[in-house]
Amino acid sequence: MSLFAIAWKSLRQRWLASTLTSLSVALGVALMVAILIVNSVVDTMFSQTGSGYSLIIGANGSETQLVMSTIYRMDKPIENLPWRYFTEWQEHKWVKQAVPVNLGDTSEEGNFPIVGTTPQYFSIDPVPGQPYRMKYTEGDTFDSTWDAVIGSQVARTNGWTLGSQFKMVHAGQDDHVHDELFTVKGILAPSGTPNDRTVFVHIDGFFMLDGHDKPIEEAISREMNFFDETREEVEERYKADLADIRAHAAEEASGDHAHHHHDHSVSDLQKEVTAILLQLKDDDFGNRALGIQSQVKETLRVQAVRPVGVMKRLMDNLVGNVKDAFLFLTALIIAVSGIGIFVSIYNSMADRRREIAIMRALGARRQTVFAIILCESLLLCLLGGLLGVLLGHGLVFVTSPMIEQKAGLLVDPYAFSPLEWIVLPVMILLAVLTGVLPGVTAYRTDVADGLSH
Repeated sequence: MSLFAIAWKSLRQRWLASTLTSLSVALGVALMVAILIVNSVVDTMFSQTGSGYSLIIGANGSETQLVMSTIYRMDKPIENLPWRYFTEWQEHKWVKQAVPVNLGDTSEEGNFPIVGTTPQYFSIDPVPGQPYRMKYTEGDTFDSTWDAVIGSQVARTNGWTLGSQFKMVHAGQDDHVHDELFTVKGILAPSGTPNDRTVFVHIDGFFMLDGHDKPIEEAISREMNFFDETREEVEERYKADLADIRAHAAEEASGDHAHHHHDHSVSDLQKEVTAILLQLKDDDFGNRALGIQSQVKETLRVQAVRPVGVMKRLMDNLVGNVKDAFLFLTALIIAVSGIGIFVSIYNSMADRRREIAIMRALGARRQTVFAIILCESLLLCLLGGLLGVLLGHGLVFVTSPMIEQKAGLLVDPYAFSPLEWIVLPVMILLAVLTGVLPGVTAYRTDVADGLSH
C-alpha cells in the first residue's frame, strides 16, 4: 500500500476534523482567487481604458480630475474651454484627430452621465486593437442633431432599445429637465469600460439645449481673456454671427418669431468644450505628446495630460495599495488555515501513538512514519487548495452579473488569473511547514512506550 493511501485512510478515520480543516484552507484560497480575478479586471480597465488617446486637453487644474471625469466619468468636470480653441487643435499639424467632449448633464432615467460629442468619438479605439462594437438599425447613424448612442448597462438598466427616446437633466439641477428628446440610434456592446454606463448624444443637440450656449456678453469676455484679444477683435472675428444673433433676439422681443430660440444653430462664439481628446500622427515614442505638453504648459489656462501616465500613478498609489492589503489579508487567512492543519495533525499524535508504534513494530521505518504524516498534511492542503480554486471561480461566476450591475465592471465568469498558478506551490510549502513538527513527533515515537498505551 502506498504512503498516500495510508495517509488517506488515516484522514478518513478523522473525517470531521479533516473536512473542517480542508474547508478552512478552501475558503482562504477561494477568497484569494476571487480577489486576483477582480483585481485583474480593475487593473485592465484602469490601465488600458483611454490608452487609445495620446492626450487629453482641458482647463488647468488637477490632472487626475481631468482624466477621471473625461475618461471614467467618476469625477466632476473642471471648467469649459472656448470652442475656437478646439478648432485650433483640429488644424494642428501633429494632430490626426481632435474629438470634443462635453460633460455635466445626466439622463433623466438612471442618472447616467451624458457625453456630448461627435461621430469621430467612435472612430478612435478606447484600447488599441479593440474598436467599438455597436448594435444599430441599418441606415441609422450617429450623425443627426438628436441622435444618441448608449452603453450596454444603460440599455439594460433603463430598458431602452433602438428607437427609445429620453430627456436629460441639466448639470447640477435635478429639478430642471430639458424638454428636447434624444433618440437611441445605437447600443454599444459590453466592454467592461465606463462606456457601458454612459449616454452619448450628438454635440449639435447638446449645444441646442437651454443653458448650454454661453450668453453673448459672457462669451465675448471669455474670448478676450482666453486669447488676450480686445473686444473689437472678438466682435470683428464673429461679426456675422453677432449680427444673426442680435437680429434673432430682436425678432423674439417683437414677438414675430414663433419658434423656440434654440431652433437655429448655435454660434461658435457661444459654444464650449469640456475636454479635447487628441490622437496624434505617428507618435510611437511619445515625443510629439511631450512637445504638445510643453507647448500647453506655457499657458496657465490649459493642461495636456497623458491618460495612461495618470492612471498608472493612481493604480500604483491607491488601487495597488488596496489590492496589496486584500492579498495580505488573504495570506493571513491561509496562514491561519495552515495553523489549523498543524493543530489538527499535532493533536492527533497523542491518540495515534499506539497506531504508530504498531506500524514500527511491523517493520515500518522512522522515515516512513514521518513521510506518512507529511502526506496527510499534503493531502489536506492540496484538497483544500483545489476546492478553494473551484469555490473561488464559482464565486466569480455567480457574482459577476451583480458586479457588472453595481460597479459597471465587466467580469468574465470564466476568467483566470495567471497568479493562480502560485496556489499549488504555496499549498505544497504550507503542507511541508505544517507537517514537519507532527512528523518529527511521530518519528521520535518510542515503540515500547507506544505499545504500552
